[in-house]
Amino acid sequence: MMKPILDTLKSDLGDTATIIKVDVDKNPSAAQAYKIQGVPTLIVFKHGKPMWRQSGVVQADQLKSVIKKYL
Repeated sequence: MMKPILDTLKSDLGDTATIIKVDVDKNPSAAQAYKIQGVPTLIVFKHGKPMWRQSGVVQADQLKSVIKKYL
């Protein structure tokens, strides 16, 4: 459900942000490292540090606003 939202976001933001989707079933160490319990969990990083996180679907406009806050 997040894929079309992330695709829209990527086209809107271009190279100003990197969007990475991680399959936690195939990468359980990532899920454990970031204490991910629900899917989807969205995390915004800045300089390698998590700045914002939310579990559940987030609409493109809201997510874009959050990302721009940390640019």
